[in-house]
Amino acid sequence: MKTLYRASRVYTLGHRAIGEWLLVDGRHVERVGVGDAPEAEREVDLPGTTILPGFIDTHVHLTGTTLSEIGIPIDRARSGSEMLGFVAEELRHEPTKILAHGFDESRWNRPELPTFAELDELGDIPLILIRADSHIALANTAAIRLSGAMDEDGVDTGADGRPTGVIRRKANRRLQRWFHESLSDHELRELQLQATAFAASRGVTAVNEMAIPLSHGRREVEVLLTHRDRLPVDVSVYVADTDIPWVMDLGLETLGGDLSLDGSIGARTAAVSEPYADAHGDAETGVLYETDDEMAECFHNAHLAGLQVACHAIGDLAIEQALRVWERVYRSLDSRERRHFRARRHRIEHFEIPVGTQVERAAALGLAISVQPAFDAEWGHPGGLYERRLGERRAQAMNPFAKLLSRGLEVGAGSDSPVTPLDPMYGLWALESHHDPTQRLTREEAVRLFTAGSARLAHLEDKKGRLEPGMQADFAVYDQDPLTVEDPRGLRPILTVSRGREVFAA
Repeated sequence: MKTLYRASRVYTLGHRAIGEWLLVDGRHVERVGVGDAPEAEREVDLPGTTILPGFIDTHVHLTGTTLSEIGIPIDRARSGSEMLGFVAEELRHEPTKILAHGFDESRWNRPELPTFAELDELGDIPLILIRADSHIALANTAAIRLSGAMDEDGVDTGADGRPTGVIRRKANRRLQRWFHESLSDHELRELQLQATAFAASRGVTAVNEMAIPLSHGRREVEVLLTHRDRLPVDVSVYVADTDIPWVMDLGLETLGGDLSLDGSIGARTAAVSEPYADAHGDAETGVLYETDDEMAECFHNAHLAGLQVACHAIGDLAIEQALRVWERVYRSLDSRERRHFRARRHRIEHFEIPVGTQVERAAALGLAISVQPAFDAEWGHPGGLYERRLGERRAQAMNPFAKLLSRGLEVGAGSDSPVTPLDPMYGLWALESHHDPTQRLTREEAVRLFTAGSARLAHLEDKKGRLEPGMQADFAVYDQDPLTVEDPRGLRPILTVSRGREVFAA
């Protein structure tokens, strides 16, 4: 069936830049035009509205997005005691276990974390509180004991040798995996469905899911793949697992995503070449989770298997490791294989603290970069978390979005939801409000980054990111023009269409 959508403006981001109507034939765009419109079995009049290609979020965690949305709002806490108060309120409903996500002590009046004793005083059920970046957790005795976290590296201890309640690294992954593996298949499907429905309500028509079996277990991604085709938005799946045969048996052509070379700045686990400015020790420079040889074997074998590989690298030492390993793989290939290498668009996620010639080296390899603009909006401005952790000089040079584009890199944008909101309008504002005026993008550049740019990162440029004949009918309709409204934050679509299906209507 053909459907004609009439609006005031249709931005195609393609050859015919602006139209007045959009003709959809089933799942695909047939034409965009002005003036007299063709006949169609169905017409949808949207006077005064603007149509844009659907936004694509290059980095999300679907299950975590919903758990954060429906869980205890510890992200609103402005002190440790207030956070514990939110938890105490939830305990009145007699849950059997609690996991809550989103606290950020850098926003508290006093950044001291609750003590282990205070966590235990709340009750005997397992209690897990996840920092906004997911790289630190707080846990009580029951959660540590039942999860087996004490058997792993990363349980902080005090001078008396007892746990402090702060959990990092492998212990943090095991703690979170224990909770997620307790969820039923039905619960996982519902959480994933709710997250994609939320994405549609924000004008997002495709997401790149970053599955992390070490933190969530393998069953989460296996369940997702059983119903992916029935979700309201398209989902490209990246699995942070080095078991290449298992990933290929899942039918995927991608590997990695949040395959973490380092941690986060907030947790002081991002690997940096100079000590953290607020480090507890004189030489605290974060951590590299993998060795060069381990990553070279994984990257090389995955490339030869035809997979696109993505890895998480935030600090300059982690970025250096990623580049060093990819250069090692690239040098092992002949000239014909090197062309295939560049065409694969292997990805680095985050890429927040590039230094020296790292941007140029990434461009020379043909790597693609997935950035999270809201990170800069949340923590990158003067006096923010990044400046406190790294000092003014290093913080000023972070997230050079305009530089990445000017050097010819493939760049797409995402949210890392639930770390920051699954909301492209917030992302647009962040791109044009960068802490460094020289790295700001125009509104149109920002929109292209979240649409056509993000489509290229997942090899979807022949299907998504533009509204041209033959492209998938993915678009969002707004009652204000997202390209000209003064402040896009808070702007929501009145209609979202994904592959020709009307998946959200206000």
